[in-house]
Amino acid sequence: MKNISARNKGLITGIIMIIISVSIYLAKKNFENNLQYITYATYVAGILWTLFSFRTATGNTATFKQYFAEGFKCFIVIALLMVVFTVVFLLLHPELKEQMVTLMTEELKKQKDITPLDIENKIAFAKKAFFPSLVMGAVFSYLAIGALVTLIASAFITSQKKS
Repeated sequence: MKNISARNKGLITGIIMIIISVSIYLAKKNFENNLQYITYATYVAGILWTLFSFRTATGNTATFKQYFAEGFKCFIVIALLMVVFTVVFLLLHPELKEQMVTLMTEELKKQKDITPLDIENKIAFAKKAFFPSLVMGAVFSYLAIGALVTLIASAFITSQKKS
């Protein structure tokens, strides 16, 4: 069987994550549920798949730097796919912004120490920040999780080298 590159493993993992995310959204009509952890577990599994197959391919002789570079090639592709997915999904579902406004308005009205003008200002700011905050949140979270998983797994693998 031909060896699949780290980038292609990232592409495969990212596509699977998108399919899982769309399936969860279609089933639950939102992402505010514990099923979303399946997507993150798939992300971690894709990175680990890349690193452990690299260990096998190199005979467990690679350095930490080489493992991290291999993991980076995988998780950067996944992060890019997931950010593009987030942008496209938000553009295709403008009703999500209105749902956020409705929920936020209800929550703010429950607070006794807030004026109607304050509520209006907070809602206006939330509307402006909705798209950029979700996209930047996706960028940061996927990069941070990918880097952390790659760092820990690379350190673990290199600490298990044969003597």
